[in-house]
Amino acid sequence: MKTCTRLPAFVVAILVALVSAGSSRAAEPAPAAPPANRFAATLAPAEHFEIDGVLVERHGSKGRPLILIPGLATGGWVWQETVRAFSADHAVYVLTLPGFDGRPAAPANAFAASRAAVAKLIEQRRLDKPVIVGHSLGATMAIAVAEDKPAQVGGVVAIDGLPVMPGTEALPPAERSRYAAGMKARLAGQTPAAFAAQQQGYMRTIGVMDMGKADDIAKLTGRSDPASVGQYAADDLELDLRPGLKDIQAPVLVISPYFDADGGQQGLTANAKADYYRALMQGTPKLEVVTVAPARHFAMIDQPQAVNDAIRKYLGAL
Repeated sequence: MKTCTRLPAFVVAILVALVSAGSSRAAEPAPAAPPANRFAATLAPAEHFEIDGVLVERHGSKGRPLILIPGLATGGWVWQETVRAFSADHAVYVLTLPGFDGRPAAPANAFAASRAAVAKLIEQRRLDKPVIVGHSLGATMAIAVAEDKPAQVGGVVAIDGLPVMPGTEALPPAERSRYAAGMKARLAGQTPAAFAAQQQGYMRTIGVMDMGKADDIAKLTGRSDPASVGQYAADDLELDLRPGLKDIQAPVLVISPYFDADGGQQGLTANAKADYYRALMQGTPKLEVVTVAPARHFAMIDQPQAVNDAIRKYLGAL
């Protein structure tokens, strides 16, 4: 398949450094008495603990375990509707990675360390064939762990996340590393105010369809450490997990969000985007790609019912 010449929304979502901090959509002054943030009041977990700096919050206690990994700069709050939908029938482990959502800064090997922590969670808690559900960066991590532990992982649901950064699949390693270093340096040097403005601009144009939700989410992603966000983004850009896809034993569901307005600008139809994602997942023994529309990158916020229905159908077939 011919390589895309224009990067889809997923690329910008992972490479948040490419969103201009000087966007004309600068953060607006907060009102004197701001309304409550609809995403900030998270559900109380039955248990919470840490594994190598990764915060884990458990909801529910029975059924096939689910591990939910959020994407770049986001915390466990992004999974609230998923937890509500599945915690009655599943033990749901919600993760927050180091450096995100006010957590202490990530280590230099951010992605590799968190990847190992997810595998450690499965081993320490003796989770029986868990399904790893990831969004964006978290989806890439879910794929990575399924490659690392093929006999232990029971399934993968990847929401707008892939084994290699779309649009970069043909880059040689040296060029990939050069881009990664540039992103890391750019984000590490950002002030909190610039990072917050960047997050709002990104959420309004790439993240979700509703502007009110975009602003609420941006206030929460803005709590993340810019340097850690840059480290994860750089680590992700340097990855190419495609050679290991053949080793995944569990079924993999990829959810491809599609929004007509964005697709028209990119010259990309819903079917073409899904086909492109299939091409990047080529070699996966058991693969299904499902389009959720209308939705932007945070499909589980734009279309929570459709995403939950797709996950429920997938779980029912395991």
